[in-house]
Amino acid sequence: MHTEAIPTHCPYCALQCGMGLATGPGGVEVVERPEFPVNGGALCGKGRTAPAVLSSRVRLTEPLVRSHATGRLEPATWEEAVGRVAEGLSRTRTEHGADACGVFGGGGLTNEKAYALGKFARVALGTSQIDYNGRFCMSSAAAAGQRAFGLDRGLPFPLEDIPRTGCVILVGSNLAETMPPALRYLTELRANGGKLIVIDPRRTRTAEQADLHLAPRPGTDLALALGLLHLVVAEGRTDEAFIEERTSGWQEARAAAMAHWPEYVERISGVPVPQLRDAARMFCDAGAAMVLTARGPEQQSKGTDTVGAWINLCLATGNAGRPLAGYGCLTGQGNGQGGREHGQKADQLPGYRKLTDPAARAHVAGVWGVDPDSLPGPGRSAYELLDALGGDIKALLLMGSNPVVSAPRAAHVEERIRSLDFLAVADVVLSETAQLADVVLPVTQWAEETGTVTNLEGRVLLRRRAVSAPDGVRSDLDVLHGLAAHLGHGKGFPTDPEEVFEELRRASAGGAADYSGISYARLTEGNGEGVFWPCPAQGDEADAARGDEADAAQGDEADTARDDEADTAHPGTPRLFLDRFATEDGRARFVPVVHRSAAEEPDAEYPVLLTTGRVLAQYQSGAQTRRVDELNSAAPGPFVELHPRLAARLKVEEGEPVTVVSRRGKAVAPARITSTIRSDTVFMPFHWPGEGRANSLTNPALDPVSRMPEFKVCAVRLERA
Repeated sequence: MHTEAIPTHCPYCALQCGMGLATGPGGVEVVERPEFPVNGGALCGKGRTAPAVLSSRVRLTEPLVRSHATGRLEPATWEEAVGRVAEGLSRTRTEHGADACGVFGGGGLTNEKAYALGKFARVALGTSQIDYNGRFCMSSAAAAGQRAFGLDRGLPFPLEDIPRTGCVILVGSNLAETMPPALRYLTELRANGGKLIVIDPRRTRTAEQADLHLAPRPGTDLALALGLLHLVVAEGRTDEAFIEERTSGWQEARAAAMAHWPEYVERISGVPVPQLRDAARMFCDAGAAMVLTARGPEQQSKGTDTVGAWINLCLATGNAGRPLAGYGCLTGQGNGQGGREHGQKADQLPGYRKLTDPAARAHVAGVWGVDPDSLPGPGRSAYELLDALGGDIKALLLMGSNPVVSAPRAAHVEERIRSLDFLAVADVVLSETAQLADVVLPVTQWAEETGTVTNLEGRVLLRRRAVSAPDGVRSDLDVLHGLAAHLGHGKGFPTDPEEVFEELRRASAGGAADYSGISYARLTEGNGEGVFWPCPAQGDEADAARGDEADAAQGDEADTARDDEADTAHPGTPRLFLDRFATEDGRARFVPVVHRSAAEEPDAEYPVLLTTGRVLAQYQSGAQTRRVDELNSAAPGPFVELHPRLAARLKVEEGEPVTVVSRRGKAVAPARITSTIRSDTVFMPFHWPGEGRANSLTNPALDPVSRMPEFKVCAVRLERA
């Protein structure tokens, strides 16, 4: 006998696929939700097996503290564990100042938890040193979107628009393995007569679906975009009316692009001129077209300029700010979009407000009931924060991240974590980072808690609690409430997620990411399809968002208030920029950019390029998916993908261990020989710790604007192990 399925969402990628959870004789089971528009019921293997991580066999069920006597992590009571964390943070703050306490969050935290974590850092601890692993996800696209459009939202249109456009250029994304349910949008695009161009140094399963596949050298996407814009200008294919009416800065951007003639771009990127011409023709002949980027062009030390060049191509051809056209970023992490909107990013306050803006500080401080001057300024970005551990930063509270595996130059980051005076980790599983902690706090996960997430479309969704957490497990909101109370802030950190969301609504009101017109009641309406931000409160609803009416409404009166709200509510904004862009003058801004080399190019000692990425059956650092037997059977460990010509030079056979060496470290993994990769490039997935840890090799060189590390390209040499 099964219980009725409770509608919720997958805990993994930013599609946030709809699913239902039911309890039956075999435990918690996934049930399809065909009515949810994003995935139409389809799920990848990770989604189907997600309940496996709910098992007490693989997850944390009691707090752990490091014994002073044995040096080992040993079970403890919650009171002892929370007290020890509070004591460690308080002692550090007293001895070294508030900024000696660091806070590191995650792109998988719900909006409520991300909001509470940012508030905790700035109010309870008083530290500026907070950032999160979403910095490693799409910060370059966010920075470029802010520069060009005045606003960053992963996709400024819903996914349903993709099959109806005329052409899509997909840059540095392997949707078939990273977001399999989204591949149907590209399949439908081609079935409707649209064209698909995939840009990737590997001929991936996604690239095999393309009408045209361009395989540039890693790190040359910027030159490629500029070369296409050069061709568009040279062939008279620009949309001069759109440029005149809705943009600024075109002449400078045009001049920069014209320095990148096709033959020059071919020498840089390795993409033949005829393919460049074909791509430009297909894009311009489409009528309406889109460019979608992912981590390939973004995780570079010039990622912001690279994305900016693709945006310039869209603007120059009139493919922005109109239906079925535009630029979008395929956000990676489950709440990568919402996670950076509400305060756990080093330079932002809730509502996507700038921490340096006096009006923003005053508004948020008013909601929090503190003096605006008491709020610290911007802190370090993610890698810079991790690099400072054990130096300026003596203690760290970490929630929902595993930087020992996921950070660039990971061996160095692990060393810095080990040098801390105090480390506390709140997580679902005993990750590689949690194993180094002084205190580990076991927290609830997706199916055991209610909270909102915001998917890659900007669609705010309610993930409902479907099962009970094991005894001994508490929510992150409980953790922050307890720590804040120990630190003298007994009020202001509620444990009820809906209460936190109501405060988030007020804090975001009037900001770029305005959630004030969204409520839990709205998110449960109909099929639970969610609401697209910005969604400001309107009329009386604005008062309710401030809490004036919500607090007073009781019983039937509360139901009536909800009905009235539903009648007058802002509908949300599925499609941005159709009337104006979010800049002061309403115009999109061209930004002139020029190609520059990667931070590290091949040389005689390190003659090969390394690029990294994901595989179908694993997710991010693998902390959760590596605990699922079915997924491990499909992808049991790391590998080095290399071209047959490169393998022949090294005299390496299929499956033979290969040592990959960079200036930062080495990794060893079996060879996977394939002609689907460039002969000057090797690929490694980054899901595993130990000797196969790909991020032991990667370069932490940072983009000057976004502070994104250059995960996607570095110089290596290969040796037979």
